[in-house]
Amino acid sequence: MAGKVKVIVLAGNGINCEYETAHASKLGGADTIDTVHINELLGGGCVLEGYHLLCLPGGFLDGDDLGAAKACANRFRHATRAFSGERFWDELMRFIAEGKLIFGICNGFQLMAKLGLVPALGGRYGEQEVTLTFNDSGRFEDRWVHLKVNTESPCVFTKGLGKVYLPVRHGEGKFITAGPSIARQLTEKGLVCLHYTDERYREATMEYPLNPNGSVEGVAGICDETGRIFGLMPHPEAYLHRTHHPRWTREELPEEGGGVAFFRNAVGYIREHLL
Repeated sequence: MAGKVKVIVLAGNGINCEYETAHASKLGGADTIDTVHINELLGGGCVLEGYHLLCLPGGFLDGDDLGAAKACANRFRHATRAFSGERFWDELMRFIAEGKLIFGICNGFQLMAKLGLVPALGGRYGEQEVTLTFNDSGRFEDRWVHLKVNTESPCVFTKGLGKVYLPVRHGEGKFITAGPSIARQLTEKGLVCLHYTDERYREATMEYPLNPNGSVEGVAGICDETGRIFGLMPHPEAYLHRTHHPRWTREELPEEGGGVAFFRNAVGYIREHLL
């Protein structure tokens, strides 16, 4: 509908956080939120046209066989629409070219990295330049982390934020690049949006467990050069209300959780630039 912010949230095949992500979108101000099974989207039963934000939630896509989200990335690349014969990938590229937004959380971020949706240096979508691999600890990490926001980043989702406290829940969250040239460009272009840091939100850290996975340079989230495509390992949809905070009975906290701001920023951008 004209004038309405429409969000599509992916579900199915091991995605576990679609309900939380849909609720976060609602709290952020979206008017219409549709939770769509991955088979319906890739098969052509649902199309991206008409939506403004595609959310790729956290979870365990395909049981993380072949590595986190790798099997699903192959499906995204090669799926063909049942009725039109068009590749889903072409539809996804059109969605990006129209100036729309993609938000990948944890497993969704892993999917975006393997698809080459981020960082897509020079607009080269589809070329994988980074990945998320096994945590240095060799185990699943379930803890809360302090995140410092890069205020120089073009990222739409982190606009106006300085620091965030969010949970991580992953076994493959170590961020690495394909080489020093990629790492240098990420820094020079401000595409690293979030860093793991200490409780004083100072510099990026490699210290465990402040950096829960060993990500190089403490990278917790990146975007593409437009700032409209953003992925992060921590879970903003898991902190939507003060009662989600691990110390909510011991601290005075705002009613609204810190994760809502990411979704509100996305909706605000859509209203300003796409409607």
